[in-house]
Amino acid sequence: MSERVRGRSPRDWGSASRVVAAAYFPHELRLVGGVHEPRLTLRTLDLGPVMIGQVGWGADVAIDCDYPGAYEVNLPITGHLESRGRHGPITSVARQGTVFRADAPSLISHWDATCTVLGVKFDSAWFDVEAERLLGTDRVGVRELLPDQLRLDEGRGRAWRQLVTSLATNLHDPHLFADSDLVRQQLAGALVAGLVDLCRAPEVASPPARPWHVRRVVEQLHDDPARAWTAAEMAALAGTSVRRLQEAFQQWLGCTPSAYLLDIRLRRARADLAAQPPPTVGEVAARWGFSSASRFAAAYRRRYGEPPSAHR
Repeated sequence: MSERVRGRSPRDWGSASRVVAAAYFPHELRLVGGVHEPRLTLRTLDLGPVMIGQVGWGADVAIDCDYPGAYEVNLPITGHLESRGRHGPITSVARQGTVFRADAPSLISHWDATCTVLGVKFDSAWFDVEAERLLGTDRVGVRELLPDQLRLDEGRGRAWRQLVTSLATNLHDPHLFADSDLVRQQLAGALVAGLVDLCRAPEVASPPARPWHVRRVVEQLHDDPARAWTAAEMAALAGTSVRRLQEAFQQWLGCTPSAYLLDIRLRRARADLAAQPPPTVGEVAARWGFSSASRFAAAYRRRYGEPPSAHR
């Protein structure tokens, strides 16, 4: 359940990079300081859809990564972490956190030699489903929900940081709840709920409420996405015509009802594919209302750029 650098630490940078890639995240590492031998610190705690890791390189490095299939929050314990966000450079120190988005090129321009971070990595498909459940039908997209940087020095930010830190005290224990998926899921759920609650800023004005007929269809699609919905059935549920319902969805959600339903099914399917033991692609396709495994695979590849089997 826990991965760490055991015995002799890697003697060269290629080995150090491969150790971190295997245990935590794929990346391209560049040495920007004068140290010739790595002094790697690496421990991880696996909570299923969430992993907490403690990482330090012991040298000044830069890192390119894409965070495939995962959101990441890096909390420096010591030192500082410089990266490039959507709107310019970001520097995080203790009691701050840098957020990296799933499947998006990310640059850590300077991970300084004194910097050790606690990284919290969330499986993106699972996170999306949990955020949808927590925020309800008035949720916003996760990519808009998560800022580039978090303040973790007071209020909810401080509480979430303390939760992460308290769990990180168990990084030395490779058997923590290894035999209890239920406990691990509950701990993972607490981490995502705390982060979603932190990022849902109360001072931001709520968006205009959606029309009741749009809300009604959205709620039903979330409640029963596996049902073989037709455009006519959705329109009847809304008490309007197919054309007017499509226009309303475009106005309020930026897509058609069918596209919205497909997105729900794909996110639920992607979360299922990451489960242990992993179900078959055919089982997932049938569970979420796809007419065949091949149609599911084609839609999945268009959405995520890889076949469903890769995520299993």
